[in-house]
Amino acid sequence: MDRRRFFQALATGGAAAVLAACGERGEADSAATIDAGGAAAPSTPAWFKDTAPFIVHDDGKSLEARLENMRGVITPVREFFVRNNSVSLDVDVESWRLSIEGDAVTNPIQLSYSDILKLPRRRLVSYLECAGNQRAMFDLVKGQKAAGTQWKTGGVGCAAWTGASLRDVLHLAGISDAAANVLLIGLDAESPEEGFRRVLPVEKALHPDTLLAYRMNNERLPRDHGFPLRALVPGWVGSTNVKWLGRIVVSRYPIWTRNNTTSYVLIGDAYPPEGEAAGKVTTKQVIKSALALPWPAKLEAVSQRLHCTAYSPDSRGFVGSSVCVSEPPLIIRGVAHSPDGPITRVEWSTDSGRTWRDATLSRYERYEWAWFTFDWDPVPGNYIVMTRATDAAGNTQPDEIPFNEKGYLFNQPLPHPVTVTPPRHAI
Repeated sequence: MDRRRFFQALATGGAAAVLAACGERGEADSAATIDAGGAAAPSTPAWFKDTAPFIVHDDGKSLEARLENMRGVITPVREFFVRNNSVSLDVDVESWRLSIEGDAVTNPIQLSYSDILKLPRRRLVSYLECAGNQRAMFDLVKGQKAAGTQWKTGGVGCAAWTGASLRDVLHLAGISDAAANVLLIGLDAESPEEGFRRVLPVEKALHPDTLLAYRMNNERLPRDHGFPLRALVPGWVGSTNVKWLGRIVVSRYPIWTRNNTTSYVLIGDAYPPEGEAAGKVTTKQVIKSALALPWPAKLEAVSQRLHCTAYSPDSRGFVGSSVCVSEPPLIIRGVAHSPDGPITRVEWSTDSGRTWRDATLSRYERYEWAWFTFDWDPVPGNYIVMTRATDAAGNTQPDEIPFNEKGYLFNQPLPHPVTVTPPRHAI
């Protein structure tokens, strides 16, 4: 549904019309998406993990997670999204080597897996998000379809990562004070440029929290997630977290590749070109929030019941006072995250953003995503539920963002269609 139709439907028919149109769109999109309960997987699987928990996109490279299935800060590996540029690799760890080279190192070296394991170990919990997560919303909300996999809200997860600091490896190779860029290159030779690659500025490469990760959720890094080694760059777009890492090139000069000139670049009237790029290069993620519900969602209203328990203070029989507790309304969950500091506030609205109320936030640490909840007691009907997050740096999700051709970094508050049905056992 384009933006004009979205607001026309909302004005003339309310949320019911929006839901109906979303349903029509869902049928149209079904030909472009392989759902776990629908068509069979390709004859040559692109992944090692079970695809059943995911929305399997027809590009053969993307497994979209379902936020409604997640609980808590840590996303289990079996539910963690996958974005590849080729099929997942099965790397022989015994012969694998990491090469560190370039004109800004004085001691080019190759490290084995055991060499990496001997380096000082760091562990941190961090969310990881595809730059194109929520890309479909450019079309569904703004009526401008962007190129690329039409992710809704599931191109994100949060895991515990263990590895060595990239800076320790760069120091082993004798990184020069003149270094400007660090190029990370994967072993996935079927990817563009015969190995997926992203450039980091030297300052980010030398940050102690930029890791070469070899464990995920206290287990050996899974093959779908980059075994034996991947980059982990907290708060930056997923493409900088290169999987199946094989080479690191350190340069005195800016490095321009496909993935910072024409891809992973914000291209549009609002984004002036940077250097040799066609627009603004994506680096950091942006502040976002999303409901942990399917899109669109159907919920059952809670039947209002009163639970009473009698008790006796001296345990001589249930003859004393009584405590009566009303059954809670619907408890709605969601996630929010920002690269610029802790989430300090999440607000929610059921009237398309005219009025807002505060949600309850979970406690979380740096780089983690924050889970939020709010109690909602709706009558049966159709609704548009929205959330917006604010972080400690003062960033709040914007009401509008300019379109970009590749559909990166969409972070407007999402108008989530929700229908509430009557309780099946109302009393």
